[in-house]
Amino acid sequence: MVKFSNDVDILRYEPGLFGELHLSSQVLISGSDGILNSGTLSASGADFVSSQVETGQVIYLSSSDGVLDGAYEIVSVDSATTVSVSVLRANGDDEEVVPADSSVVSYRVCTYGPQAAEVGFELTEYFGIGPGNPSSDIDADDILDASVLRRASVYGVLANVYATLGSKAEDENFWKKSLYYQRLFEKARERCRLSIDSDGDGVAEVTKVGWSLKMVRD
Repeated sequence: MVKFSNDVDILRYEPGLFGELHLSSQVLISGSDGILNSGTLSASGADFVSSQVETGQVIYLSSSDGVLDGAYEIVSVDSATTVSVSVLRANGDDEEVVPADSSVVSYRVCTYGPQAAEVGFELTEYFGIGPGNPSSDIDADDILDASVLRRASVYGVLANVYATLGSKAEDENFWKKSLYYQRLFEKARERCRLSIDSDGDGVAEVTKVGWSLKMVRD
């Protein structure tokens, strides 16, 4: 399963998808017995590990005192009952920003990993590499800097998610947003330039440019 973006990347564009617009079918875990202290959420009734909660996902927190009401980065999964969280940062390498402490916290982790995997497959298919093209001797792991595909991946995920929301709610605005992000996805994909290290020596032997790989219908 290849993914070129994660849920934190989605949070930077559409925070509402982790709030009232979240897909209930993709909630990994939720509860109301959390305690947030110095950036660590503890929940005695949780099992974040078996629920497949991971770094790079997003957790929505709300507290009875109104101090917390929003989506935060999951920085690390420290145990089955604890995760470390941060206010959204401009860059994942920046210092963590600790949210306010609270003693009665509801939490929910909704992921768009399935959509990211679907878009990841589509992108590798477009560029003619594995796993999208199983006959290729080049795999996604051979891309020297896969971050060039992150923006295209985010747009593709958002297009898919809003199409799903549109099919459920029959809301014209959801369909418009889906088409909007689909156009951004196609443009971003064409702008991508992949440097491929086909022999594992750390030097690119092959370059694939998105604009020269436009799909042709049979």
